[in-house]
Amino acid sequence: MLMIRLQPVGKRGQKTFRVIVSEKSQDVYGRYVELLGSYNPHPTPPEASLKSDRIKYWIEKGAQPSPTVHNLLIDQKIITGEKVMSWKPKVKKGEDAGATSTETAPKAEEQVAPKKEEKQETQAVEVEAQSEEKKEVKAEEVKPATEAKPEMPKDEAKPEKKTEEKPEEKQG
Repeated sequence: MLMIRLQPVGKRGQKTFRVIVSEKSQDVYGRYVELLGSYNPHPTPPEASLKSDRIKYWIEKGAQPSPTVHNLLIDQKIITGEKVMSWKPKVKKGEDAGATSTETAPKAEEQVAPKKEEKQETQAVEVEAQSEEKKEVKAEEVKPATEAKPEMPKDEAKPEKKTEEKPEEKQG
């Protein structure tokens, strides 16, 4: 299957991209079928020089654009349609996933919501089990006063340090 995707070119921190057609299984840095243009995301607004007729040709032949290229082609008005989500923000533990501002955010919330409910249910069960265990442990800890161990006298508890006497040296 052919893909229209970006091939990174340039130094670290100063990447520009080639828009290429290549086999999906091929490495993005490897061979490509055709170079369709370039994209520089650094200036404001980003610069893109694309061959629109060749892009339309490859799409007609069955090449699928990657999500990022798809959104780029929509911005350049080469193809029409809605933008797609090209990356998913990482959800940190303990934070809500509702902080995203994309159109697909409600779908992500619907997928995350059942997991949160399951976690809350399991946490409630764990808390109940822990509280029952604590009650049992407290009952075991309470001992009658008659079973208390007799304390050892302070003199016997610490052994005395033995000091070695040095023989006196004769001056002579």
